[in-house]
Amino acid sequence: MTAGPGPTLAVVGATGAVGTVMLQILSQHADIWGEIRLVASPRSAGRKLAVRGEETEVVALSEEVFDGVDIAMFDVPDEVAAHWAPIAAARGVVVVDNSAAFRMDPDVPLVVPEVNAHTARVRPRGIIANPNCTTLSMIVALGALHAEFGLRELVVSSYQAVSGAGQAGVRTLRQQLSLVAGTELGTSPGDVRRAVGDRTGPFPEPVALNVVPWAGTLREDGWSSEEMKVRDESRKILGLPRLPVAVTCVRVPVVTAHSLTVHARFEDEVTVDRAREILATAPGVVLCDDPAAGEFPTPADVVGTDPTWVGRVRRALDDPTALELFVCGDNLRKGAALNTAQIAELVAAEMS
Repeated sequence: MTAGPGPTLAVVGATGAVGTVMLQILSQHADIWGEIRLVASPRSAGRKLAVRGEETEVVALSEEVFDGVDIAMFDVPDEVAAHWAPIAAARGVVVVDNSAAFRMDPDVPLVVPEVNAHTARVRPRGIIANPNCTTLSMIVALGALHAEFGLRELVVSSYQAVSGAGQAGVRTLRQQLSLVAGTELGTSPGDVRRAVGDRTGPFPEPVALNVVPWAGTLREDGWSSEEMKVRDESRKILGLPRLPVAVTCVRVPVVTAHSLTVHARFEDEVTVDRAREILATAPGVVLCDDPAAGEFPTPADVVGTDPTWVGRVRRALDDPTALELFVCGDNLRKGAALNTAQIAELVAAEMS
């Protein structure tokens, strides 16, 4: 423990899209921290950012910044995390890492506090991993249903917001929207593509007036890295190493908040009434499900909020053991910064 009222926290990657949300969350949650250090790349050093109502200067990432730090939240690219997280851990810091660098490492717990908080206590490498934003958009709801019914198969399609590709993704969508707004584009083959030209940013195709059935990088047999993350991470978080999972990831013209359609098969017959009861009382989940009144979650309503929102809860027409759901969550909050902060708070509670 450090001197002062609580553990010392470092936020590494404080100036990025997720880092910005982390600082908001630290200012909104109960203040359990002593000193908070803001850390970023050398080019961002010297900038001042507000956290807990105080202007705090950003310092450049170096070994010394971890001296006296108890917990560090990392939101940096995979290769930066792979290099620096072990350095911080070697100095006695508990690292909560939002990158993909350590998620599938058997010595690194992959934690969602509402689902598997107990796993955070065993961290042989001094590192705890935060899941991918797409997995996090659905796993809290699925974890609650799994605890009751026993999950045995998962089929999902994602509708992913452009902010999942960082600030470049958001910039690209806004530029493309300005190019197509007020036009008759979207009515003949290739007209949107011609208007957008090579301004596709981090996406392989135009994303305005379009959906792109691709997120991530190419893996074996035509799967994308994002699809493999959803499969591998869901298995690890739920403790189901052989769970059959089929995933298709799709990028949609939404700024922030990922959505997924979920087909979940369970061990035994399920009822919608019991499923709704579980979802309505599960921590971190909001049930919003009244199609007759036009009520179901959409990214436009969910953006900026913390919970996983669930609607369209139905029993599968041809399988009494399966449920169909639509889930929606803010990919920068629960999908990244919030879950990281919740893990850090779990570790801080251990230290106090």
